[in-house]
Amino acid sequence: MDVGFHKSDYYYDLPEELIAQDPLADRASSRLMVLNKDTGEIVHKHFYDIVDYLQPGDCLVLNNTKVMPARLYSVKEETGAVIEVLLLKRLADGCYETLVRPGKKAKPGTVLSFGGGILKGTVLEVLEEGNRKIQFSYEGIFEEILDQLGEMPLPPYIHHKLQDKNRYQTVYAKEEGSAAAPTAGLHFTQELLKKIEDKGVYLVYVTLHVGLGTFRPVKTENILDHHMHKESYYVDEAAARQINETKKAGKRVICVGTTSVRTVESAALEDGRVTAGNGDTEIFIYPGYRFRVPDALITNFHLPESTLLMLVSAMAGREHILKAYEEAVREKYRFFSFGDCMLII
Repeated sequence: MDVGFHKSDYYYDLPEELIAQDPLADRASSRLMVLNKDTGEIVHKHFYDIVDYLQPGDCLVLNNTKVMPARLYSVKEETGAVIEVLLLKRLADGCYETLVRPGKKAKPGTVLSFGGGILKGTVLEVLEEGNRKIQFSYEGIFEEILDQLGEMPLPPYIHHKLQDKNRYQTVYAKEEGSAAAPTAGLHFTQELLKKIEDKGVYLVYVTLHVGLGTFRPVKTENILDHHMHKESYYVDEAAARQINETKKAGKRVICVGTTSVRTVESAALEDGRVTAGNGDTEIFIYPGYRFRVPDALITNFHLPESTLLMLVSAMAGREHILKAYEEAVREKYRFFSFGDCMLII
């Protein structure tokens, strides 16, 4: 295997105290590391400085998915045992694919009661990887019940309780369906977006529903043996048209987050034109990948040996990324979902 195809090629040492446990009071005041993907040169800024790096005619691609308050606690009707249910994906007929803990107590036929019975769920079958298909029954509107009973499904490395649900949601979140936030977008405020638009930058929204697979570790030493999780995406006609016009005009397409990259690359033809439509993607981007659409990327700092670290290494070069991460550790940047940000340009 060439260097770059070993999982261990993407390891870096991260002190645990640098994992951000809480969001900053002001979204846009996070630190921003600007990394030149050609030279590896690094500049330290704040996120609100992002405006200075955007030019009139550029196109900013944002993922408008909305995180469901998908963590629910139930009581098993038969025994009174407490069972945690995490909604992963909406299926047909009011069913959801879920992650259930402890799974051994949720065999097919098990009836679960949530919130004293305002929501009930019946386990229909065990799916691949041990996930459960659950049929829900309720009076009223499911989303309102979910809002009342559910908690935000924070990543496993965040141990603090979130005080304000909206802080694990982008300010432009619209299409409900994610089990995790597209975290690069958490740094934007409405004021900052307006400033960017006023500069003549096009804002384009696409949708990719983030699955918990985004946190699934790579278990194979040869990364080519890793099986990527599947996520559903949607690109509308207006978004596809604007991205294509930007490319045609010789201006830059700047993706906000790895999910936006996965979306536009999945929707792109061989010649780089983005097509409108919806689908499922299992795209795995690692060094050697030839990007068709994005010219630059706004992204948070990712876990060691993760597929997301491999994606950013594909864009900026593995050595540039690992050096930048070493500097981020040295400079005590905040890492992961509630952490600081990087602009790869």
